[in-house]
Amino acid sequence: MMEEIIIKNKLKLARVEKDLTQEQLADLVRVTRQTIGLIEAGRYNPSLKLCLAMSKVLDKGLDKLFWIGEENNEKETV
Repeated sequence: MMEEIIIKNKLKLARVEKDLTQEQLADLVRVTRQTIGLIEAGRYNPSLKLCLAMSKVLDKGLDKLFWIGEENNEKETV
């Protein structure tokens, strides 16, 4: 049985830093505002193509916007 992979993101923070609304970001990357809201809430995992588009618009590397699991949990103790 595989463990579920949880994708975390800082999309909302990056969007606010660029002074963009969800609607404006959605228009720039050609998705709906609802899609942006779901991604920010961690309820939808975007395609790589969408991740790259958001990364470009927000001037952030993919690793600054998205990561797997806990941010400060680099090594887990067994």
